[in-house]
Amino acid sequence: MRKPIPLLATAAFVISAAARAATPARAEAGEAPGILRQLNGALSQLADRVSPAVVQIQVTGYGLSSGEEGRAQAAFFVRQHGVGSGVIVDPAGYIVTNAHVVQGAQRIVVVLPAAGQGLRQESPKKRVYPARLVGAHRESDLAVLKVDAGGLPFLPLRSGAMVKQGELVVAVGSPQGLASTMTMGVVSSAARQLDLDAPMLFIQTDAPINPGNSGGPLVNADGEVVGINTFILTGSGGSEGLGFAIPAPVARFVYDGLRKRGYVRRVEIGISAQGITPELVSGLGLGRDWGVVVSDVAPDGPAEKAGMREGDILESVDGRRIDALPDLTASLYLAKDALLDVRVLRGEQTKELKVNAVELNHPLDEMVSFSNPDKNLVRQLGILALDVDDKVREMVHLRRPNGVIVVARTLDDSSVNSGLVAGDTIHALNRIRVESVEELRRALGARKPGEPVVLQVEREGRFRYLFFDME
Repeated sequence: MRKPIPLLATAAFVISAAARAATPARAEAGEAPGILRQLNGALSQLADRVSPAVVQIQVTGYGLSSGEEGRAQAAFFVRQHGVGSGVIVDPAGYIVTNAHVVQGAQRIVVVLPAAGQGLRQESPKKRVYPARLVGAHRESDLAVLKVDAGGLPFLPLRSGAMVKQGELVVAVGSPQGLASTMTMGVVSSAARQLDLDAPMLFIQTDAPINPGNSGGPLVNADGEVVGINTFILTGSGGSEGLGFAIPAPVARFVYDGLRKRGYVRRVEIGISAQGITPELVSGLGLGRDWGVVVSDVAPDGPAEKAGMREGDILESVDGRRIDALPDLTASLYLAKDALLDVRVLRGEQTKELKVNAVELNHPLDEMVSFSNPDKNLVRQLGILALDVDDKVREMVHLRRPNGVIVVARTLDDSSVNSGLVAGDTIHALNRIRVESVEELRRALGARKPGEPVVLQVEREGRFRYLFFDME
């Protein structure tokens, strides 16, 4: 009867045999082992460069949870936790992530990489920071956070960082909560439109991306951020080689707008448009089987006043060729002037139109312009706020027409992390009605350090509670 060989001994024998066989194989392969070592070293250097700037984002909020077994129709409002990723894009503590990562968050915490991963900062022992939401842009699924730290490692967003199909890329993030995970793949498509009527293009990659990677960077071989990982297509819930990232030029544009104003500006011409399909060509008798067709023109809007009609095919807007719906979206965000040159195809004729576009003015922008920091600053909360008066009520629709509206965050280090964002309307503090900035200041001043504070706020037409302890 043969005596079984211990597993470790077996492994040692196999490794020894492989080592003896490697010498002639290496000679036959020529420079291949050297090339592999170079690749190995390059990837290791890339990780050292990129990983220190990629953070884990931990979010706490409230949401509905399904009931227990036997109570399938029940739902409970419970405290929930989520984990995502982000990338530091400015050493002063500005972080880009996905809007869906922080949506509905009551509390946002940023966890920096461990010290062993090349972390360099003013306080190397501190890794966990409360974060403030500077702004979020749902259309692009991007958000900007701010932590109170300096000298952080960062990866700048460059508007010219582009990729090509087949290019090697690396995704870094916290899949399933596993911080600083790095996966590699190639660019499957440099400009993927998932649906003919989708307003954006994405970078498609087969680099393994899983839940928790959202908001982390997609970088090229030079360590440049070429995209922000945002979602996957999957039937199993895990990575199936179909990952998508927001291109860096889009991320840079949105980041600049959110950091400067808290929102992203764009103009509107008063139309709805769709990608052209064979069915539309056949049914409408269109003169072209590709591009973008106008499906609706708003009555008395800029496009109608300029002479645009339903069924017109858009050829160019403000000098930008319109081949697909994302081209139209880009032209409206990037328009530098309100008067747009629009060329359309109507039947077999080309029409040149002058459309006086209107800027989608965010009401908060105008509110900030007539607010006075000396009068409207609420230092305890780090906000600039206005009384809800007749002028404010004309600009925003509120379910309860009184209170105090937040028009800007001050990012004041001395303020509490209340969870307030621009646009929130404060109606009550600990059940006490608040109808002016002065009342809000007095109510806060009456609270002792450590005392809990609950604000009732109206956000996007819904009431919610924000809570924190006075400091």
